[in-house]
Amino acid sequence: MMNKRKLPLLLNEILDGRRPGRQELRYLLALRDARCVDLLFRAARRARRRHFGDRVFFYGFIYFSTYCRNNCRFCYYRRANRELVRYRRSEAQILEAARRLADSGVHLIDLTMGEDPLFFQDGGVSFEKLEKMIGRVRARTGLPVMVSPGVIDRGTADRLAAAGADWYACYQETHNRRLYDRLRPGQDYDVRWQAKRDARKAGMLIEDGILAGVGESPADLADSIIAMGRLDADQVRVMSFVPRDGIPLAPPETPDPLREPVTIAVMRLAFPDRLIPASLDVEGLSGLKSRLEAGANVVTSLIPPGADLAGVANCRLDIQESLRTPAAVAPVLAGCGLAAATRDAYRRWLEARRSRCFSGHRPAANGEV
Repeated sequence: MMNKRKLPLLLNEILDGRRPGRQELRYLLALRDARCVDLLFRAARRARRRHFGDRVFFYGFIYFSTYCRNNCRFCYYRRANRELVRYRRSEAQILEAARRLADSGVHLIDLTMGEDPLFFQDGGVSFEKLEKMIGRVRARTGLPVMVSPGVIDRGTADRLAAAGADWYACYQETHNRRLYDRLRPGQDYDVRWQAKRDARKAGMLIEDGILAGVGESPADLADSIIAMGRLDADQVRVMSFVPRDGIPLAPPETPDPLREPVTIAVMRLAFPDRLIPASLDVEGLSGLKSRLEAGANVVTSLIPPGADLAGVANCRLDIQESLRTPAAVAPVLAGCGLAAATRDAYRRWLEARRSRCFSGHRPAANGEV
């Protein structure tokens, strides 16, 4: 393994454009020494600054159906969980929440659902409801739209893209197949992976993500970063597992508070020009600074208070206190030397990324990020 004295050299080489290999990724992901982690975070912030300056994007979050047909062992909204009150939001409620998010200053509206049986019946025909909603949200807000509807087929991807969806988010959670089978029982790894490829072919940008604190190793995280590089994902995410009542997955005996921010920093070095979220859905506003200082450049899970909408991992955290809003986030950004980007800046990034993705660009070769 690499000598710590060589870490600054490695980081400078990566900043100069050399792609880290699998062993180097594993080494960086395992860093826990305070001085080494500080060097890593400084390098990640330099990489972010080169591509995005001091500007950060905001994503408004509308979790419009908490029903799900799946039994994921890490998810509060798993089918077997009887510890919660589920909901399905009406079109009027969704549009009003979208309007409020747009007025607050977000750059994108994320329409998220569990794999609600009502939408997946008849082979996905009822996704027409989501198609109509995409167009109406765009018309109401004038903002780009991300959809997170679970696993879809190619025909559905084509229709969602035609309806105006800019993004398709579908998290693998891990790219270790054995761990995947434990986390997502009864769900096909390859079908989920193909859904992202189909979304790209349909013309949408794609987000993939991994879950930290569920039994993965630094090698697993390195393999996930390599896999997301092969996918050529446009946005990459890591979130820590949040244990809740009704979730069978046990938390780690010794939680690692550095696992998520260190992974964010390594992702930033591996993907300097991509979007990397800092989610408010794990630790709320109190955890935002550490994620921004690790190189994140998107604040996600912004939710308007009083709309009776939930988050996913920490479903009520900071919402009614108005702490998941751009206004609440702004002072934290300022303390990190950052500020909200303009909507025009976000649109320019989208158009530049689309131009790159849909003009014959080839993803990285095997073993590279």
